[in-house]
Amino acid sequence: MKVSRISLLVLSLASAPAFAGDVDLSLTDDSVKGQVNFLGSQDDLQMGAGYTYREGGLDILNLDFHAQGRTAVGNLPTTAGLGMRGYAWDADNSLDGGAIGLGGFATMNIPKVPGLSVTGSLHYAPSILSFGDSDDLTNLELRASYRVIRNAEVFAGYRYLNTELDSPFRGDVDLDDGVLAGMKIYF
Repeated sequence: MKVSRISLLVLSLASAPAFAGDVDLSLTDDSVKGQVNFLGSQDDLQMGAGYTYREGGLDILNLDFHAQGRTAVGNLPTTAGLGMRGYAWDADNSLDGGAIGLGGFATMNIPKVPGLSVTGSLHYAPSILSFGDSDDLTNLELRASYRVIRNAEVFAGYRYLNTELDSPFRGDVDLDDGVLAGMKIYF
């Protein structure tokens, strides 16, 4: 099963240039995530899909839909988006769930250091937007990126994806949590 997951991720990333605005690959100590965004940062909408595999047999899928635009925070040029991110997760221990998180993202470019940017995203799904074994879900990601060449950047940051389990399990579970590093390729 592990080989088919990796094959699916590699195949998805290899075919991405035909239909993508960018492809993002990140690693933590315990997980690997691939994300494809279908439109560029200059478009009014952004749609994307991602897959995360975490050691121990945890599969996490996400589908994104955001309205986005360019703005400024102080003097920092910013691309911001508001919308939703749908999650579905399945663990080998018979737990599974999902949610539709509402939230957004912002990427601020640092003009004094060309190529440097910081990005933050936050999505939250309350109980009413959660299903399966999830009672709520919170996703936070922070990263600093450096554009190495015109169409590629490297980044480092932190990812936190947590769900509260529904009855009879009760308790919090960190679906994905940790310091991350990765790269993003633009098409």
